[in-house]
Amino acid sequence: MIYPVISFEKSVHAGTMKNLLGSDPSQELKHYFSADKNVNKNTPPTFLVHAKDDKSVPVENSVMLSNVLKANKVKTEMFLYEKGGHGFGLINPTSDVDWFSLLASWMKKEKL
Repeated sequence: MIYPVISFEKSVHAGTMKNLLGSDPSQELKHYFSADKNVNKNTPPTFLVHAKDDKSVPVENSVMLSNVLKANKVKTEMFLYEKGGHGFGLINPTSDVDWFSLLASWMKKEKL
């Protein structure tokens, strides 16, 4: 998952919430569609990538999900760029670190 919107309850990306849940979703709907509230032992291994300076989707979304995954003993890996903002895709022009290669290595290590 790259710069994912995880929670509709904390560190919310308002545009995504409006597009997916409507302009005034109920608390129950926000809770239901918050990925961090739905992690369990059957959640697949997850690789997260985010930039700390993302102004669109706060990095707390990835950190929150990583913590919940670890608490549920789900295999997870997270890479955080210092800079890069939102929407850098496969190549973050602010860094020479290739997150896609990190993902490929992680998948081999985890036999995925």
